[in-house]
Amino acid sequence: MDKNSNQYTILFAIAMVIVVAVALSFAATSLQPMQAENVRQEKMQDILSTFIGDSIVLDGKKVELDRAVASKVYKEYVSEQLTLDHEGNQLDDVDAFQVNLARELKKPVDEQVFPLYVANFEGETYYVVPLRGKGLWDAIWGYVALKEDINTIKGVTFDHKGETAGLGAEITTDWFQERFTNEEVFNDEGELVGVIVEKGYSANKKGDNRVNSISGATITGDGVTDMMQERLSRYLPYFKTKKNSKLATR
Repeated sequence: MDKNSNQYTILFAIAMVIVVAVALSFAATSLQPMQAENVRQEKMQDILSTFIGDSIVLDGKKVELDRAVASKVYKEYVSEQLTLDHEGNQLDDVDAFQVNLARELKKPVDEQVFPLYVANFEGETYYVVPLRGKGLWDAIWGYVALKEDINTIKGVTFDHKGETAGLGAEITTDWFQERFTNEEVFNDEGELVGVIVEKGYSANKKGDNRVNSISGATITGDGVTDMMQERLSRYLPYFKTKKNSKLATR
């Protein structure tokens, strides 16, 4: 066949498309298990970092709590993975770690399930609640660890899909997340309000249910406020059963 003919050019182009498509398909299939493992480890890292922080002592040496380390120590500190229904009852046939919040939020509340992680670290018990909501452009999500009183925040992690760099995307930074440490999610009247990300707030007072917002990212901050309050409210029936919680003493 004449290599300079149109027929040769077309056949060559078709062959190249097929080869590239097969190669990409093979690569995607081959990498799938690795990608799934990375997601699993990152989830463990996010859960653990809410109450451990970004480093941990391992074998007598302080090391970064990266994905590999998180996978290694996860079961040592997370003692229970619970899945609850909307009434706070435990569901034994649903793996909390496999619950997809993005899918759950599309369901009516009474059909959703709610994962909860109970952790023990340095003699303290923590309840880690997964969060998911809406930022300015797309989904935002994270975890919040509550201390044993189920009121005081030990730590949080936040992430996003499409917030603006230097503005809403700053919810992922340590300096913003650290503002939530030792804040409370119930007000003085015992009402669940979460933590309000408030524009212009400057009191820097712990326990008043407020933190300062990120300059220029009001809508993302409102999304964090709404996400925390809405998600935590779904756990009230379960929290009321815990003797150490502020709810149980009222």
